[in-house]
Amino acid sequence: MAVYFSIILVAITVLTGIVWFADKFYLAPQRKLKAIAAQTAAKEQSGVELTSETLTTLMEPSALVDTSVQVFPVIAFVLILRSFIYEPFQIPSGSMMPTLLDGDFILVNKFNYGLKDPVARNKFFDVGLPERGDAVVFKYPVDPRIDYIKRVIGLPGDRIIYRNKSLYIKEACKPSDTKCPEFVQVVNNFTNKYQGPDAEKGLNQFEAVMLNKTHNILNDQYSMPRMNIYFKQAGTAPDEFLVPAGHYFVMGDNRDNSLDGRFWGFVPEENLVGQAVAIWMSFDFDRDEDSFLPSWIPTNIRFERIGAIN
Repeated sequence: MAVYFSIILVAITVLTGIVWFADKFYLAPQRKLKAIAAQTAAKEQSGVELTSETLTTLMEPSALVDTSVQVFPVIAFVLILRSFIYEPFQIPSGSMMPTLLDGDFILVNKFNYGLKDPVARNKFFDVGLPERGDAVVFKYPVDPRIDYIKRVIGLPGDRIIYRNKSLYIKEACKPSDTKCPEFVQVVNNFTNKYQGPDAEKGLNQFEAVMLNKTHNILNDQYSMPRMNIYFKQAGTAPDEFLVPAGHYFVMGDNRDNSLDGRFWGFVPEENLVGQAVAIWMSFDFDRDEDSFLPSWIPTNIRFERIGAIN
């Protein structure tokens, strides 16, 4: 859906832009010349000058041209903002709880990971790459029409182990390293039993310390870790992941309720959309089953959730 919106936005911008340039450099001067010619003809024929109202009418563009001229700067600004700087997204699920909740509306910084054209999404200007701990929006590798949001756990060349609900990261060995890094366990400090929105029995909240970066995660004490046979077929253990070059390994903060890289693989760099940086609005949709209101109407605004994303 986002792809279609981008195509439509680009098409409208191009069409209105063509009309804007045509009006500025051809149509408007032609209307002015016609008004001058009409003024001259009126003087020669009757010796009377046309009124300012008449001249203004003669120089007015058609409704189509006028609308395009008025709309083009606004549409162009929206296109530039949405394509290269910030784009709004809605969180549709609880896979990133407690960091993000169903009903959160977020801003995604698209500049941080390089500039891409809004249709084919080919990068034409490098800025930077994701870091471990970034919450990123990307095109779902299985179906690129769908946008996903998860947290970056592994960078290209990293080796990741997720075993017994514990996470271990072995950073990629760099040519400058005299000794390659060893596995480092991500320390999970228990915070409390999760009592926030969409809380379920058995959800425990932890502060995860991942290589000097911290974020909150949830673990379900009653669920068993799930693994995918795909990684056995790929030559690795089902709980161990070697991140290929140009790819990233991602996981949801709601570890036992997230369809993420553990089950479908890695995110290619070209699928990255941007970094989730802030919640700009958050709605609550909880209501009684016998409520007469449609499910899409919010029941509350969660102002306390508005702010930066860790």
